[in-house]
Amino acid sequence: MTGNEYQKEALRTASGMCRSLANCAMGLSGEAGECTDIIKKHLFHDHDLDKKHLAKELGDVAWYLAVCADIIGYDLDDIFMLNVYKLKARYPDGFDPEKSLHRKEGDL
Repeated sequence: MTGNEYQKEALRTASGMCRSLANCAMGLSGEAGECTDIIKKHLFHDHDLDKKHLAKELGDVAWYLAVCADIIGYDLDDIFMLNVYKLKARYPDGFDPEKSLHRKEGDL
């Protein structure tokens, strides 16, 4: 499944208040927080890593990403490519902590 195919399926369930930037931003933060909590419990509370639960929460992150991208007029494949181009420009030879600390002007 491509990002655009996923986005089309996700948008079937997005209506009303779901289609606001505020809802999407809060939803992304909330679902990312749920992912963080699963990992925190694994690392610090001696829980087994519940990969299936984590995968489902990552799916919720993807849903909010798909809706948010649509609201601003982007499809997911374009969002993914923009990110790849940004990272290739920032780290042409792979991640470099020095380049992370000292980004070029205008590098968002």
